[in-house]
Amino acid sequence: MLSESFIQQLKQYSDIEHIVSGYVQLKKKGRYLSGLCPFHSEKSPSFFVYPQTQSFYCFGCGAGGDVITFIRQIENLEYMEAVRFLADRCGMTVPQDSEDDGRARLKKRVLEINRETARYFHDCLMSEQGKDAYAYLIRRGRDRKTIRHFGLGYAPDSWHGLVEHLRTKGFSEKEMIEANVAVQSQKGGAYDRFRNRVMFPIIDVRGNVIAFGGRALDDKGAKYLNSSDTIVFKKSKNLFALNFAKTSKLPGLILAEGYMDVIAIHQAGFDNAVATLGTSLTEEQARLISQYADKVVLAYDSDGPGQAATKRALNIFDEVGVKVTVLSMTGAKDPDEYIQKYGRERFAMLIDGSRNAIEFELSRLRNNHDVQTADGKVNFLKEACKLFAGIRNPVEREVYITQVANELEISPQAIKAQIQSLDKREQSRQRRQQKADTNIYIGRMAAAKNDVSRQVNLRYAMAEEGILYCLMKNPDFYQTVREKIAPEDFVTEVNRELYTAMVKRLESGQPIEMLDLSSELSPQAMGRVSAILATAPVQRCDLAELDDYIQRLSEHRNVKTEKEVAQMDDDALEAYVKQLAAKKNRRS
Repeated sequence: MLSESFIQQLKQYSDIEHIVSGYVQLKKKGRYLSGLCPFHSEKSPSFFVYPQTQSFYCFGCGAGGDVITFIRQIENLEYMEAVRFLADRCGMTVPQDSEDDGRARLKKRVLEINRETARYFHDCLMSEQGKDAYAYLIRRGRDRKTIRHFGLGYAPDSWHGLVEHLRTKGFSEKEMIEANVAVQSQKGGAYDRFRNRVMFPIIDVRGNVIAFGGRALDDKGAKYLNSSDTIVFKKSKNLFALNFAKTSKLPGLILAEGYMDVIAIHQAGFDNAVATLGTSLTEEQARLISQYADKVVLAYDSDGPGQAATKRALNIFDEVGVKVTVLSMTGAKDPDEYIQKYGRERFAMLIDGSRNAIEFELSRLRNNHDVQTADGKVNFLKEACKLFAGIRNPVEREVYITQVANELEISPQAIKAQIQSLDKREQSRQRRQQKADTNIYIGRMAAAKNDVSRQVNLRYAMAEEGILYCLMKNPDFYQTVREKIAPEDFVTEVNRELYTAMVKRLESGQPIEMLDLSSELSPQAMGRVSAILATAPVQRCDLAELDDYIQRLSEHRNVKTEKEVAQMDDDALEAYVKQLAAKKNRRS
């Protein structure tokens, strides 16, 4: 258990505004700050940071909590790992007597296995048994310096080479399987997951080897085989070579499709290249990129699937506010081949001449429609006008309208009239959406939108949250509450969890501020705490109001279920009906 003094010191040095602004672009709005939520895709900010309570809350997805909860969710860490992360940032040392839980210990072991596995693969590549894999890399244009820089390796064509090696280092087969470097056999043993492959270690921004990618050297199995998700690795939330690219002095990032493309780009002198990990770009990866760069050059393959992936990536980056340009490669299918054919200087020119998203879309539309025909020209213009309607900058919009009008030899006014019609429709749609959003959020919390128990028992849930809010603002009220309310009186599960955690701390004289509760509660429960605080302006917090909350919640003790009512005899049923009538008269 961490000491109160350590938690208070950590809180003092880990200001939530400072920490969150490292991940989210925040704008000041009165006493709080807002920005685009890093936990779900959105175009209008619904994510808020409250410096007064050192909390955050998203009205869109319900994520919320304190600074530790934020780091847990954004970095995918356990509680103690998040504490260490924050402590490292502010130069504090976590007390030695704090015990890791089993999950954290397993994470540590898996990371140790991955590090030892990366060494094993690299040693194999540099040995006699890896000569064919080494020759393959040299043929592909990789030099010895690059091979060492990226820690490339070779998985021998063996069923148990790595398993036996790791066993000698003190790791169990169960741990190897958890790390996904080994697979459990039908007989219960373990065998190597990667065999006869060039290996690419995947390293996170903190320098940990978290996974592997393997390129087959024969026709057995898939061409590329990647680690499955593990306790330390989520492919949708990581990027290959970001550990190098994050420190690059070059502007922005270059996003390529595969390992070999990224390595080729780095070897050519562009150390700001990264790649997704065997999947199309995900929203989580785009948000991760936005933490390190405000612009990206897309260097996807020039074939059909590559162009489709480019279109999808443009939409995702638009949602997270990252500016994008697209490489237009001719004479080569990917950056690796282009650099080998034409060299570094031509690739640099390619980057400088990369097209923005509008130019890429116009080029795609030209390829899809024959503008030499009347039908083709009309269909091209319909889609182009939709594209132009999305351009908010009037000067930029005018430039593209004029360009297309001249190209197709039509009046710019005709294009503008169509765009104005689209603008009116969009404004009308936005008004309807804004009204719908307002109706959705008035009087309820997004964190509880999937909480069926809360929806069914809204009257009592709101009373529970009023009690919790009063306790957080005035812990001295606890003596009044404890005399009239017990944890089992709480109707909703999450609120009962919060109250139980508060009671435990208050009974022992401990504080119940956000950072104090973080070690006791799940991230979901912390989201509810933050939601209660975020709706505080509509909450009263005095003894009279507290008594109203308690009385309302106490009423639930006398509420009978349909089954209980059905089992009553005539006298009991008559008494129950009179009780409900009296209660109704008191309310009216």
